[in-house]
Amino acid sequence: MKKILIVAATAGLMSLAACNGGTENTATEAAIENHEANAAIYEEAADNTANATVENVLENAADVEENAADALEANAQ
Repeated sequence: MKKILIVAATAGLMSLAACNGGTENTATEAAIENHEANAAIYEEAADNTANATVENVLENAADVEENAADALEANAQ
């Protein structure tokens, strides 16, 4: 449970860090990068867990984040 809370806190901090980007990034680009960063965090957490159920949940969360990034990218074009 602690690992999940750490992952969630890290994802939140990554979201805040992404807000401090330069003026070159549009809001959509920042959101895409945010979703991709969150997906990477979830995948890393899934790799580090010994619990198969938690691993599946984290991998599904990573897939959701990747799909959100793909959807934003598709709509931006």
